[in-house]
Amino acid sequence: MTKKAVQQIMLGTVTKNEKQALETLKKIKEAGYDGIELNGFMIRPSSFMVRILTKAAGMPVGKGGNFEWKELMQRSKLECVSIHEDLGTIEREPETVIREAEKFGTDKVVITGMYRFDYSDRKAVEKLTKDLNHAGGILKEAGIQLLYHNHNCEFRKIEPGKTAYDLIIGETDPSCVNFELDSYWPAEAGVSAIALMKKLGERMRLYHINDRGSRITGPSMTPILKSDSMELGYGNMDLEELIRQALSVRTEAVILESHKNWVDASPVKSLQVSAEFLNQQIRQEENHE
Repeated sequence: MTKKAVQQIMLGTVTKNEKQALETLKKIKEAGYDGIELNGFMIRPSSFMVRILTKAAGMPVGKGGNFEWKELMQRSKLECVSIHEDLGTIEREPETVIREAEKFGTDKVVITGMYRFDYSDRKAVEKLTKDLNHAGGILKEAGIQLLYHNHNCEFRKIEPGKTAYDLIIGETDPSCVNFELDSYWPAEAGVSAIALMKKLGERMRLYHINDRGSRITGPSMTPILKSDSMELGYGNMDLEELIRQALSVRTEAVILESHKNWVDASPVKSLQVSAEFLNQQIRQEENHE
């Protein structure tokens, strides 16, 4: 059965202390989610630069670096579906990453792209694929899967008709490196998310879900509306087809990660609204099998 989870980056403003964190996690469980996808920089004390960058993006990391997240998740009956880490940390401290994954009972570590990296530079992307294969091989020996998470920058062209993401798919070893596809970002880049899902097939081990639309109401100042993150079912992406494809290749978890444009400016209200759609769609698909 496919699990439903929430990405921890949504929770920085509602995990200001351990009491509030536990209350938030319990609400996530009550909404019908099975787990959380953790971030290494949110379950350990994070650097000043990381805190500044995430706050500037509208999604602060919060003060959870010293919380007992394993205990909090056990008390809320949520499991860890995966942990986000950066490639540099895996390369420098593989044993730390392995121990952390084992501590939280997950066999999946996810790399969320590269910071200040030129995805239009073919040589740089080719080196990245080699580094991913090397890191994936190290984690594989410990029984851990390495997955790559995309944003929109991977869909820059390295040559006519070929994106950096195409190269990453083609040059990584499926026995060591697989994928956590985020369908919001190819849609934002003008790329077919369903075509990517079909190309990845069973290499898509996890699926990041979001919707894309606009909250603006009334007459527009110009004929163009700004699109943004939306609760599931309230945007214009064909999520029914995307979920159907994810379940058809036995993707292990569908993970919600909506951005700062939350309904009522509340990440908890937002994930609760999205849960209604997600619970219904997954139930329908599983009943059809």
